[in-house]
Amino acid sequence: MSATSTTSTTAGPGPGGGRAPARRRAGGGRTVAAVLGRALEELLHGPLPLRIKAWDGSVTGPEDAPVVVLRHPRAVRRLLWQPGQLGLADAYILGEIDVEADLASVLAQLRRDLTGRPPVRLTARDLPGLLATAARLGAIGAPPPRPSGRAGLRGALHSRARDRAVISHHYDLSNDFYALLLGPAMAYSCAYYTEPEQTLRAAQQAKFDLVCRKLELGPGSRLLDVGCGWGGLARHAARHYGARVTAVTLSARQHRFATDSIAAAGLAELVEVRLCDYRDLEPGGHDAVSCIEMGEHVGRDEYPAFAGRLHELLRPGGRLLVQQMSRGADAPGGGAFIETYIAPDMHMRPVGETAALLERAGLEVVHVEAMREHYARTIDDWAAVLRERHDEFVRLVGRVTVRIWELYLAGSSLAFSEGRMGVDQLLARRPGGDAPVIRPAEWYGHPRVSG
Repeated sequence: MSATSTTSTTAGPGPGGGRAPARRRAGGGRTVAAVLGRALEELLHGPLPLRIKAWDGSVTGPEDAPVVVLRHPRAVRRLLWQPGQLGLADAYILGEIDVEADLASVLAQLRRDLTGRPPVRLTARDLPGLLATAARLGAIGAPPPRPSGRAGLRGALHSRARDRAVISHHYDLSNDFYALLLGPAMAYSCAYYTEPEQTLRAAQQAKFDLVCRKLELGPGSRLLDVGCGWGGLARHAARHYGARVTAVTLSARQHRFATDSIAAAGLAELVEVRLCDYRDLEPGGHDAVSCIEMGEHVGRDEYPAFAGRLHELLRPGGRLLVQQMSRGADAPGGGAFIETYIAPDMHMRPVGETAALLERAGLEVVHVEAMREHYARTIDDWAAVLRERHDEFVRLVGRVTVRIWELYLAGSSLAFSEGRMGVDQLLARRPGGDAPVIRPAEWYGHPRVSG
């Protein structure tokens, strides 16, 4: 594919709804797109994998490639001060960079086109040329302001105060936002799709059923739900299986929502919601413990003690269900954008390492179920809601937060669909007691106590 360059007659809108700089030639009479295109080809060690529309109206790059729009010289200046993933993310969040297609498909195409090329490594020898290019583009200046929405954390890693701040940063965003995004199930975790055309709501209910059946819940079963979110699993286990549930969260808004929704459902006698740290739970004889996508927040060094606490919380013969994100053996997991805007201090590991940690804590791992493809579909369903009800989301949390979530969901969908990240359900039990034989076939057709 060959690169071409054209120039339009008007400048498009700039970030935040303003106007982009007036159309002008870059230094030497060349268009902005031409200057940028040549610089990017050198950095990327080959032809452009995208089509660039610049703030002066000029265009360069293959006609059939994804279109990336640079709306302001600030985008270039931002990348000079902060090269890499976080600089690009900031530029997208503030509208200085945009795409003219589905964001996830653009990211996927760029990854495919760049696979096999040498990695971009900037050295001191590259600096004079980059600065000269930036000067020709009018992009030299002080560091641009950063977007709002970054996590501001203090204190020792995984101290109680810092963990509360991490959870509050992400989960206390807005109950109305999450209700609109997640739907009636209010489940911010991987759903379980059992039919080709299944709705997100039905798939989340299927996930709740799968968890309850694996834990063999029944009337009077004592379930502890660690990291209960907005109480969806707790309500389901109480309503449909008759379980007596203690649900635990660090998020004040989740605690309030879960408590109110449980009372409204008439389940207050069966479910207690606690606002506390899992480290403050007293060892006790629970028949079952569930931990749905909370273990990622525990931390690498803290996980052995966490697994030990889960063991202590179960009665002999009791069951544990951990649903947890994992990473491929050679995949880093997370990244600068996720750490800065979404889930600071999160740690993921390959699923086998998690199973080993549970076993070292004295638990017997009896079954592991991979659900990676289910998560890619779950995230795509969330992204569709965000796209279809965009204006409502903007009214709730603002344009910057919506663009953070657009980027977050697009990147997450790609990570799961490509196999760099996964999610798994690990079923374990504490040895001893009168533990029944576990038969996986029972999990898929066991009747509920109530409909």
